[in-house]
Amino acid sequence: MKKDQKWNWTEKQEEAFRELVLAASDLDNRIRMEVDTSDYVIGRVLSMECEDRLWRLVAFLSKSLNETERNYEIHDKEMLVIIRGLES
Repeated sequence: MKKDQKWNWTEKQEEAFRELVLAASDLDNRIRMEVDTSDYVIGRVLSMECEDRLWRLVAFLSKSLNETERNYEIHDKEMLVIIRGLES
């Protein structure tokens, strides 16, 4: 798009935007946390089941492990990401 060209926001763009935006958390809905770890990073995704029965992203966490954490055994890294996910 050129600098001086105006953006035409249509219903199609609005629908795509609404699909991409994080859902607002509602504690009355079911919530799940999925975690993963590797040798260098941990990650967590928090999702919520919405009225349409689809799971929507509420929050995410991605963090590099420090030097000490990189030496943890895999089960300790997995516990670390669970704890960090619950803290945030």
